[in-house]
Formats: sequence, structure tokens, C-alpha cells
Amino acid sequence: MRNNRTIKRLRWLPFMVIGLFMVFTEMSFAQNQALFDQGKQQYKSEKYQDAIGSWTKIEKSGEHSSALYFNLANAHYKLNSLGPSIYYYEKALELAPNDSEILNNLTFAQNATIDAIEPMPKTVFAKWDSKISSWLTFDGWAWMSVVFAGLFALLFLLYYFAVYSTKKRVFFVGSMISMIVLLVALSMSFRTYNQQLTDQHAIVFAETTDVKSDPSRKSETSFVLHEGTKVKIMAKDEDWYRVQIADGKDGWMSSADLKEL
Repeated sequence: MRNNRTIKRLRWLPFMVIGLFMVFTEMSFAQNQALFDQGKQQYKSEKYQDAIGSWTKIEKSGEHSSALYFNLANAHYKLNSLGPSIYYYEKALELAPNDSEILNNLTFAQNATIDAIEPMPKTVFAKWDSKISSWLTFDGWAWMSVVFAGLFALLFLLYYFAVYSTKKRVFFVGSMISMIVLLVALSMSFRTYNQQLTDQHAIVFAETTDVKSDPSRKSETSFVLHEGTKVKIMAKDEDWYRVQIADGKDGWMSSADLKEL
């Protein structure tokens, strides 16, 4: 009898665990929402540092959203902290790549930086490729692939079982268009995923930093960067990062002077 009672209790254990998880998740969400609202009130009262404190607590809890990063960026911008401001605008843009308000505010912040770097010219194909890939995030392209894969399967089945030739043509054309979109979405999802793995960027947080020819403070200074400049990380060597800027120049700088995106 005792064994039977124990087994019955154990059957309820997964449901209890799921229930507790849902309760804690709801409590965490409610707490973060309260902190978010508190930060908005502090921001309206021009208590920007307090607002940053409230929103940073949400960030440390593991919650990520474009709205959270956007508000953190705005608060830092109000305090003339260009490095953190641009960092959080870039983080917000990763989650909402087509948000015009984020793009506009990021442009304002970038225009306030000291470094005026002329990017290397791109071919027409490279410009189009960059523009198309920025339409959606990796998750967005992946979901589009799933949707059009299902649509292709449905239209192809309708074509296969259709009796009338007119419907067959419509379903066939529709399935082919779905297939083309599916292939494009799959291609872009793989490309964006590969970019996330290989393209590492960072924002300069130091007011001024020397970019060296080698990973050593005694080496020659190649050029100087200032707060807020975005760099691409090419390699790492202990506490040194080899970085490249938009015009193609590269060198080594201390990891303490930047923050990875």
C-alpha cells in the first residue's frame, strides 16, 4: 500500500514542478514590469541614473527586449555616456532591426562621436545583400522558412489532388512561389546565423584608447579611437583584442577599453 501511495505522489511531482516554475516566472515578470514602469517614471522626472539602475536590474535578471535596451540607451544618452548609449542602441537593433526610432536615435548618438570613419565602399550586390539580410533577425528568417515550407506542402497537395486544370495551374504557381521564398528564407537564416557566430562587434567604452600594432603596451600606436566607436573583433590574445574599423584599418587594443555586443 505504501509503495502505491508513493507512486501516486510521484506522478504528481512533474505537475508540481511545472506549477512552481510558472508561479516563479509570473512573479519575476511582475517584478520586472514594476521595475520597468518605475524606470519610466524616473526617466520622466529626469532621474536618468536612477532609471538606469532600475532597468539594469531587469537586464541582470536575464530578460532581454528591444524596449529595455532602447530605454537604457536613451537614459545613457541623456547623461552624455556615448559608449553605453550606442552599445544599448545596437543591442536593441539586434532584436528589432527595422525599428525606425532605434535607427534614428542610434544615428544621432553616432554623430556625436569624435571618430569620423569613412566606411569602405561596397558593391551594389553587397549593399543589396546587406539590406535584405537586415530585414529580419535569424529567428525571423527561420520562422519564415517554417511558414513557407508548410505553405508549399499545402499548395502542392492541393495541386496534386485538384481536378480542374485552372486550379491545378494556380496551385502549382503558388507552390513554386512558396518554394522560391522558402529557399531565400533558408539561405538568409543560415547566413544570419553564420554572421552571429563569426561577426563579433564591440563598442569602445574608454574615452580615448590607443590601438597598437601588436598586443603589447610597448608596441607602436597605429591609431587612436574614442568612446562610442564600433569595431569588429578579428582575434583575441589574452587581454588584447585585434579590432578592425569600418575603413579597414586594424590593430590591437586592450579588452578593458571596449564591450562586446
